[in-house]
Amino acid sequence: MGTVRVSVAAQSSQLAAAADEILKQAKVEPPPPQGDAGAFISALMHTGYLYVVATLQILGGLCLLSGRFAPLGLTLLGPVIFNILCFHIFLDPSGMPIAIVISILALFLLWAYRDKFPAIFNP
Repeated sequence: MGTVRVSVAAQSSQLAAAADEILKQAKVEPPPPQGDAGAFISALMHTGYLYVVATLQILGGLCLLSGRFAPLGLTLLGPVIFNILCFHIFLDPSGMPIAIVISILALFLLWAYRDKFPAIFNP
């Protein structure tokens, strides 16, 4: 039961952010990042790559929320979460707190479903 709660908490923000990006439902947009972070986000938006990332966030979040496909959701979201963490480490440190929380929650879920990932936990 605790795993389900963490799963919901971990991916609700990811799912909401991705859905917002794809559906453009936000009424108030935060100012775009400046400097290298802004250039990076602009490149992702200009090429359409951000839609791929948002789609992976939605699919991964839905898999986690379903419970049955949580390992698949973790597999889809792992690289996305890693890139979010790296983005905030190297380009925009102001978002580090939420990136760290999401990373910790994802690591908890990875540990909770460790029997589904024997190559990682049982070398």
